[in-house]
Amino acid sequence: MDLHFHSSTVMALQEASETYLIGLFKHTYLCAIPAKRFTIIPKDI
Repeated sequence: MDLHFHSSTVMALQEASETYLIGLFKHTYLCAIPAKRFTIIPKDI
């Protein structure tokens, strides 16, 4: 089974996943601040 993707499709997926992960880690860090931690842990997510 051959799959072919346009480079613009791959770039759009990359951009979307990077945006999602940045937002996730940003919110995770905001959860760690009240605990006075600089390191995030799984329960922050």
